[in-house]
Amino acid sequence: MNLARAIHFDESDQRVYASPARTSEWCISGGFEFSNWTEGDLTGKARQAFANGWLGLETGGRVTFVAVTQVEPAELEALTRALAQHFVTYYGAPSVEAALPVAQEEIAQMVELCADHDPNTLLTVARELTEAGVKEAFRVIQPQDAGLDQFAIHGSLDD
Repeated sequence: MNLARAIHFDESDQRVYASPARTSEWCISGGFEFSNWTEGDLTGKARQAFANGWLGLETGGRVTFVAVTQVEPAELEALTRALAQHFVTYYGAPSVEAALPVAQEEIAQMVELCADHDPNTLLTVARELTEAGVKEAFRVIQPQDAGLDQFAIHGSLDD
């Protein structure tokens, strides 16, 4: 099963988002945050979060690029519970148990989005406000010959 993790190629997310996601944190679209927004809400860094930001499930921060990677069922369960808690803390859900079905749906949508993509496939999101609400479009950037893991250091440098 696949999900997506935040990835940074430079420091731009640190400047364009009020609260940037951490590198490697699990992410979902997070478009629900903007469900009641109007054009008047789309200013400054909030506009950038709306237009192109994935939601980090640990920090609640935003990131421009995510990379598809494998997720374990136990991690998925923990992420779902954390998202349900996020709904309680920030959106007034009455309890984690009441928020779990919505959190499960949000996570399932992201799993479905990532399902048919190879590891290291990059995804971007673009949002716009329409008469019907928030419209999301996703772009897929296929991995090249060099995997993303060639740009990150894994393990110890002492090996």
